[in-house]
Amino acid sequence: MLLDFWQAFIETALMMGIAVIFAAIVGVPLGIGLFVTNKGMFWQNKYVQNIAGTAINIIRSIPYIILLVILLPLTKAITGTTTGPVAASVSLTIAAIPFYARLVESSLREIDKGVIEAAESCGASPWLIIKDVLLPEARSSMISGLTVTVISTLGYSAMAGMVGGGGIGDLAIRFGYYRFQTEVMFTTVIILIILVQFIQYMGDRTAKAVDRR
Repeated sequence: MLLDFWQAFIETALMMGIAVIFAAIVGVPLGIGLFVTNKGMFWQNKYVQNIAGTAINIIRSIPYIILLVILLPLTKAITGTTTGPVAASVSLTIAAIPFYARLVESSLREIDKGVIEAAESCGASPWLIIKDVLLPEARSSMISGLTVTVISTLGYSAMAGMVGGGGIGDLAIRFGYYRFQTEVMFTTVIILIILVQFIQYMGDRTAKAVDRR
């Protein structure tokens, strides 16, 4: 059974790792794009706002378990299978990207507009403002947002286990629920609690370390 727990942990780490990496790679520029194309910003564009914002809101409005099922054909096309942690990472990634993009946008909205206006008045280009003003000012809040995304993805990964995604959720369902091994269910709950506490602790410490305020 110890081997089963270890295997489940590795599968959870794999599917979460893939999803979180892509959430950061795609979510950050997407969140920045939503912010800088907003009304009053230097790349104001209502069409980008409407299209991107609507697409993000549609994905976020679909419960994850339903999104997972809807994306099974896409998962099959990308990975060649609909089971296993790599296959589960497809739906996790698509759920995590818009979630984190909105958190990035919210982090940027917290920046004092006076700082941005001062940079513009000094003749700074939009790219320079993004690189030297927006990202440094918002990085602490963005790390906090990424922490929330990781914890949410951990919860989603447990649901992915219900439909063959593997991981801790799969272990809890197969052994704890179907075989009535309550000690397995109890152990998986304890593991998830410990993981969430650890992720939150590390995220808070990192966000505090990079906070410029």
